[in-house]
Formats: sequence, structure tokens, C-alpha cells
Amino acid sequence: MAIFKGAAVAIVTPMCADGKVNYDKLAEIIEFQIANSTDAIVICGTTGESSTLTHGEHLKTIKFAIDQVNKRVPVIAGTGSNCTETAIMMSKEAASYGADALLLVTPYYNKATQKGLIAHYTAIANAVPETPIIMYNVPSRTGCNIQPATAAALAKNVKNIVGIKAASGDLSQIAKMMSMADGCLELYSGNDDQVLPILSLGGLGVISVLSNVAPKETHDMVMKFMEGDVAGATKIQLDAIPLINALFCEVNPIPVKTAMNLMGMEVGPLRMPLCEMEEANVEVLRKAMKDFGLKLA
Repeated sequence: MAIFKGAAVAIVTPMCADGKVNYDKLAEIIEFQIANSTDAIVICGTTGESSTLTHGEHLKTIKFAIDQVNKRVPVIAGTGSNCTETAIMMSKEAASYGADALLLVTPYYNKATQKGLIAHYTAIANAVPETPIIMYNVPSRTGCNIQPATAAALAKNVKNIVGIKAASGDLSQIAKMMSMADGCLELYSGNDDQVLPILSLGGLGVISVLSNVAPKETHDMVMKFMEGDVAGATKIQLDAIPLINALFCEVNPIPVKTAMNLMGMEVGPLRMPLCEMEEANVEVLRKAMKDFGLKLA
């Protein structure tokens, strides 16, 4: 049984003005997501600024989300690290809190070999044998690319490695991987502008930045495709492209937090080294949001 089908939000981590995690606001945006048909919550991923959370904040935020959601939708905890032992520690903790699955980014900066990736993912999986794992391949951020044969081998040989968030942008690589996986790998798009192409290759949904501001539309895009309304799904995908482009005109999550603040969600500032968005880009974002029909405060 799939971890989820549809659109999972890669949810932001709201901050107070002093830079501390704003848990009251996190509760609000989780409720907003669930009320607007989001199919799963991904907590403490890239969009959640996991790289600048302390280990204590990271684990507290994961536990808070799991408790707040209270089994209404799956909660997928980002517990990846470039240190295998750290990833094991975080994964064990998240599993003990009741995370429905874990999202494990490839080791960044180390630039692990394919042999190293197999050892890394296998070690973490063996430490949490009852918790499903989604690998996260985003070489533009990590400098490390899970090759198709590696992903397929891990899915076939490690029982709780069940899925992959594919954010390489390389549809040919993704097609090759799915061909080699022989049905053993749950595929999720990691790029909002490639949801439909990835669904057509056997994808089950998307782990989405766009869902932070347009959860219902992102959910509907996937569901329409799955229900056979390809034209309806395509219209949503294409209509969203200018907004998606604006949400990535600066490094994520700068634009999406800016967009949420423009909508009056008050998710607060970013943590350095991320900084406030360039004003010219804010205007591009504001126009794209209006054109897509989002209500600004």
C-alpha cells in the first residue's frame, strides 16, 4: 500500500520575529492544509529550512506535526543528513514519535559514490525496519545523484525503502529508473513543473512547494490525472507554470514564505543565510499569484 497518493505539502517552518520556531502558526498552517485536501504533510524538508534547525528544534518540530495531524493524513518526516549516524539518530527518533514515513535526502557535500549511497540508505533503513523510507534525489542541491540502477537495487533489496522523491529534473533518468525498478518503487515528483510528466511514468503524486499556497489545486491536478481527466489535470499544470516559476525565481523557500506572507499567513522571516526576497522578484511573484487567483492580504 502506497504511503500516499496525491499531493503532499513540503510544508514551511514558520518563525517568530526573533527567529524561533512558531509552533502556534505551524498548527494553523497544518489545519489549513488538511482543510484544503492535502494528502500528506512533509515536515522538516528543504522547504522547512531543515538545514538551519538545530537537532533539538528539528525533532521537536517533527513531533509537533505528528501530534497535530493526529493520523488524519500521513506525516513524512525529513530526517536525512550527510552524516549517516546523524540520519540514523534522527530517523529513530521520528519513528518513535509515530512518523508514517521518512524522507531521506542524499548525503550533501560528501558527494558519496553509488556504493556509498547503498551503504548509507541500507544502514538507516535497517535502523528503523518498520518505517517506510522515501529517498530524495535532488542533485542540484546536494551534488549527489542517485543513479537508476542504485535506486532500483535499494528498492528491491531493502524492504522498507519503498519510494523516491525525484527532483533531478531528468525525465529520461526517471523513466530508466522506473523501467529498472519492476514496480518496486513508489515515485513522487519533487518538481512542481513536472507533476504530470512524472505521473505518466507511474508516479503516485507530488511532494510540493506549490501546495503551501495552492493545496486544493495541486491535489486536484493529481486526482484529475488519476481519474482519467488528463485535460483537466493538464490545464491546472499549465495554468500554474508562471506561479511555479515565480516560486523558484530565488532559492526555495525564500519565495514561498514570501508568498504566504503576502497572503496574510504570517509565517515570519527566514533563517540566515537565506534572506529576504529582492523587491523586483516580489513584484513578479505578486503578479503570478494574482493571475493564478490567489487572494493576497
